[in-house]
Amino acid sequence: MKLHDLQPAEGSKKPRTRVGRGISAGKGKTAGRGTKGQGARSGGGKGRYFEGGQLPLVRRLPFKRGFTNVFRIEYQEVKVERLNELDAGTVVTPAFLAERGFVREANRPVVILGNGELSKKLTVQAHRFTKSAQEKIEAAGGSVEQLEVKLKGAHATVKLLPKEKLAEIYGE
Repeated sequence: MKLHDLQPAEGSKKPRTRVGRGISAGKGKTAGRGTKGQGARSGGGKGRYFEGGQLPLVRRLPFKRGFTNVFRIEYQEVKVERLNELDAGTVVTPAFLAERGFVREANRPVVILGNGELSKKLTVQAHRFTKSAQEKIEAAGGSVEQLEVKLKGAHATVKLLPKEKLAEIYGE
């Protein structure tokens, strides 16, 4: 016996119903679809999205699709372990981080994350610190200065301002 010899057991597989093949077949003329109406038409049927005319779930809930939180602040992330590349005693500012290639832009908010270990004494200025990052910087003998996030709301994310305008706001 080979794979091409395999067949289902006799009677276990019913032949498919051939609809629209005359009245003697039992499914002639309207082919079991009834007379007129949505279900009788080709391409008819409500589909998975339709909820009887009620506003569908995907349109009722903003987080399901297409929702943008205008108050979200996009931070540029820097891990504590990357700060080991700097010299001890350095004052680390967002502008300094941008200059050294740690972040892309000096005028966007910076967050320091607590990944890795820090062995150098640094003064770190950023817009946000995780608890673990703050503890690691202070444990290494350094200090932490939290800067004010000057842009909030839609201007921080959705309506991105040009670099010149950002530099004017942040005064750098």
